[in-house]
Amino acid sequence: MFILVQAHQYERYRSLIDQSFRLRKRVFHDQLGWAVEIQGDRERDAYDMQRPAYLMWCNERADRLYGTLRLMPTTGPTLLYDVFRDTFPNADLMAPGIYEGTRMCIDEEVLAKDFPSLDPGHAFCMLLLALCECGLTHGIHTLVSNYEPQLARIYRRAGLAVEEVGRANGYGRFPVCCGIFEVSEAVHARMQKRLGISSPLYASYRAPQLTEASDRLTA
Repeated sequence: MFILVQAHQYERYRSLIDQSFRLRKRVFHDQLGWAVEIQGDRERDAYDMQRPAYLMWCNERADRLYGTLRLMPTTGPTLLYDVFRDTFPNADLMAPGIYEGTRMCIDEEVLAKDFPSLDPGHAFCMLLLALCECGLTHGIHTLVSNYEPQLARIYRRAGLAVEEVGRANGYGRFPVCCGIFEVSEAVHARMQKRLGISSPLYASYRAPQLTEASDRLTA
């Protein structure tokens, strides 16, 4: 299942959050070689201290993690503005309803054990679809992400139309792009059709017309 863990739920989902930090270390430090902050076998940074929300893909008992990403409002501190500003020199991406998605990753080893027939690429697309549903539920109309160019094919596979607003070198082995993703019912329908998924993935999914003020993310 896909759930959103907000700051007031950190204690309840402490195990999942800890697993996510361990997964991030394996993916971003060990596999990709990013210059990220390491604390033992975990990767976490100053933005994890800003009480962000985490989209978690986990089992029904919520004690086994399959994938994760971090959501932060662009009206507060973000990697987007503090670190990757050169990737969108001519765009203003700071506004209510625009959220930054970072540290998106899946645990291919655990997924292979629990879902042996699930292709890792399709699994990543499922996380993107759940992200779209999460955004629709919580009043997010635009998602912004920095990514390496090769990831664009996964976005296309998921049915996402990414508007690249810029890219820059100097962050690692590859250029870093800045892309904007529309969050809408039309995008959601296109992603479902592309992936062959008809039922919502996000556990708390509510269509935009049913979303109330109380459903909106709190920073």
